[in-house]
Amino acid sequence: MAFEELKENTEYIKEQVHSYVEHSLAYYKLKFFRVIMKSSVSIMKFVLVSISFLMVLFFCSLALAFALSIYFGSYALGFVSVAGLYTILTLLLFIFKRKLIEGPFLRKCSKMFFNS
Repeated sequence: MAFEELKENTEYIKEQVHSYVEHSLAYYKLKFFRVIMKSSVSIMKFVLVSISFLMVLFFCSLALAFALSIYFGSYALGFVSVAGLYTILTLLLFIFKRKLIEGPFLRKCSKMFFNS
């Protein structure tokens, strides 16, 4: 009699453990899917905004170069001055990249991954 009760309890425990493992696996699959989808959507939004920004920047650069060309009286000077402006901006970004780019990017990704 005690043996039958013990056998029933072990089968019940076995079923419960099996159910727990299945539910835990399903939960972690869903959590992983959520993190991947949030990351994918964020990357897609970033790419679309970046492409739009680059198009605007390109046309504004052309407009500035032509405006400076009229001011200086030479197309070469107008386009070289815009190139010089971008060179200065690139050097500043290179110098301050950790503070301006890496830090905020790392915080955003950490927040997205760990708060999911």
